[in-house]
Amino acid sequence: MSNGSVKMPVVFIFITVVLDSMGIGIIMPVLPDLISEVGGVDLSQAALWGGLLTVVFAINQFLFSPILGGLSDAVGRRPVLLVALLVMAVDYLIMGLAQSMWLLFVGRFIGGITAATQSTAAAYMADISSNEDKAKNFGLLGAAFGVGFVLGPMIGGLLAEFGSRAPFFAAAVIAFANMLFGYFVLPESLTRNTKRRFQWQRANPFGAFKQMKKLPGMMPMLIVFTLLSIAFFVYPSVWAFFGRAQFDWDARMVGLSLAAYGFGIVIIQGVLIRPILRKFGEKITAVFGMCIHLLSFLAYPLMTETWHVFAYMPVSVFSAVAVPALQGLMSNNVAENAQGELQGVMSSLTALATIISPFLMTRAFSFFTRDETPIYLPGAPFLLSAVAVATALWFFARWKPAV
Repeated sequence: MSNGSVKMPVVFIFITVVLDSMGIGIIMPVLPDLISEVGGVDLSQAALWGGLLTVVFAINQFLFSPILGGLSDAVGRRPVLLVALLVMAVDYLIMGLAQSMWLLFVGRFIGGITAATQSTAAAYMADISSNEDKAKNFGLLGAAFGVGFVLGPMIGGLLAEFGSRAPFFAAAVIAFANMLFGYFVLPESLTRNTKRRFQWQRANPFGAFKQMKKLPGMMPMLIVFTLLSIAFFVYPSVWAFFGRAQFDWDARMVGLSLAAYGFGIVIIQGVLIRPILRKFGEKITAVFGMCIHLLSFLAYPLMTETWHVFAYMPVSVFSAVAVPALQGLMSNNVAENAQGELQGVMSSLTALATIISPFLMTRAFSFFTRDETPIYLPGAPFLLSAVAVATALWFFARWKPAV
């Protein structure tokens, strides 16, 4: 493709990845209200249902990412991306109109599948990019995830002023509009010669775990990475419920606080991480980030006023340096021909953390906020995350680099 013909497809792919990463964030601010409204339950029980809805979404995103990627190799990128967007729009309408819990589960089940197109979007970007532009265009995909992480809660929180269903209808319109945009500007990037037959064995989402044994000496670091991921996902798992219980926040404040935190992470990982790594190195940076994580998770249960959260936020966002530093350490300690295996394992572990964390964190919140709880402690999930980070630091201290 020429530069001119590539521009519009790149814009489309960027928007699509933003929508994928908004999938959970846009409903987080209104989730407590929506579940209470549909299920007729209190905040403690709503957290349990919210955790199950998030787990269903995450499981399908994990299972279907390689399936949709393999399917796009067989039938083409264009039909997979356009159909996923159309179904995504319908799914948001289902969520917006749902009057029962089972319909909400149907919506999240479908949503997890339609949000599993990151691999297809990345494959399309690779197809249309020259060797010189690949790094730049893949950087755009990373930026799109950050934008979605900020925009999702912000849109959800602001539109909640018009009711708990408004964010879903807005998301449906955006997804459908992007599908129409793609229909007119997105050419197929595969040719008959580059398509291949779909094979189930190549679409196995658990395949990456088999590669762990091929990464000698990496097990302690992979444990550290998994524990940190589980700890971090406490934010999308319980932040909306915690904000209601601890500070009496409405959906708007939940959305704005998440968006502010997401914006801080984008600044840290997009701008400040490079000079920090140059000055302190990967090991010290990783320890620093994990220590900030630990302090943050210990601090949140002690906060009693909204201003405490925002005053501490410029400190807490520096925890975002931990994972990039860990990724660099691990990448530098495996062979050149094992880099792909390492990235595949890390992606699978991240997906696993998005399933485990909501299940654990929402149960901790529910137990310590229900009427018969021995101790009322909405911040209990953050203490659980603190234990995970402390354990990660223990494993990290015992890791012996290969080089």
